[in-house]
Amino acid sequence: MHIKERMMLMDINQYIEKRLDPQINWYDKKSMEAQKAYKIFQITEIVLASIIPLLTGYSNVHFSIPIIVGIFGAVIAIIESLTKLYKFHENWIQYRSTCELLKYQKYLYLTNSSPYNDEEETKGNIFIRNVESIISSENNQWKTINSEKSSKKKS
Repeated sequence: MHIKERMMLMDINQYIEKRLDPQINWYDKKSMEAQKAYKIFQITEIVLASIIPLLTGYSNVHFSIPIIVGIFGAVIAIIESLTKLYKFHENWIQYRSTCELLKYQKYLYLTNSSPYNDEEETKGNIFIRNVESIISSENNQWKTINSEKSSKKKS
């Protein structure tokens, strides 16, 4: 290999810094965002659903209570639909799993643990292949889910 070719190649530390760490950070951030959205929607839904039976008992006291109950029911339906549409729970789990899997591979590599305890060149190749496989697999799952959404919308 010529010197110019070697200079153009990314070494393993650059790969970790420029490719792996940003991916870990992205999945971590997206996982936390999806978790937060999911929990906010679920708590709101639980609170509204819990208030409906209480208000229903007083529906003959004031004419606006049945309207409020109806609004709460509609909001619950909207929340449930948005939760299904944006798949906050599924994304939270998927992104967290991918983030942890990438971290796991990184720490195996950094601690020279199996399967990364071979020669330096071989272990770097295996490491990069494993990381890229994880990222590619997650991207393919995302693509599949979103193409299913598109085909359901068209139907």
